[in-house]
Amino acid sequence: MSEINIKRLTTSQEAELLDHKFSEQYKWYKRGDYYQRCLQENIAGSRITLMAYYADQLAGCCHVLLNSEYPYFRDNHIPEINDLNVFVEYRRKRIASKMFDELETIVSHTSRYIGIGVGLYKDYGNAQRMYNSRGYVMDGNGITYKNVQVEPGKSVIVDDDLVIYLIKELK
Repeated sequence: MSEINIKRLTTSQEAELLDHKFSEQYKWYKRGDYYQRCLQENIAGSRITLMAYYADQLAGCCHVLLNSEYPYFRDNHIPEINDLNVFVEYRRKRIASKMFDELETIVSHTSRYIGIGVGLYKDYGNAQRMYNSRGYVMDGNGITYKNVQVEPGKSVIVDDDLVIYLIKELK
């Protein structure tokens, strides 16, 4: 039996658990209503949130946005994997891959493609390699800053909003 279990966010208690654990794991995360809003979007059918457990302990989560804010994905009805997080002590145990497998399977029932955005600085290096190894390729629209294409010759800030989007054809 696998030590990794993936389940969908379905209850307010699970949303509270996510809020609590993220505030413990990440100094930048401030407790609030984010995961309660995610739960409501799950119920409404605009988001799918997966929670990953390792040996019965919450190890991270990931979402798919069925209506992406990225214009190319939105206009082409391409669901977007969003906000993948695996807590530090659970990394390198194939948890992210298992969440991706599940999201890709779910999305394959309604879409031919799935997409994801990834940051461009070194902190995203592991994610960049993982997405490439899973068959994600650049969507051909260049880099974006806050979901707006960066124009040649313009300056942007290198932060979490400087992203290149990738796409994968699902079989």
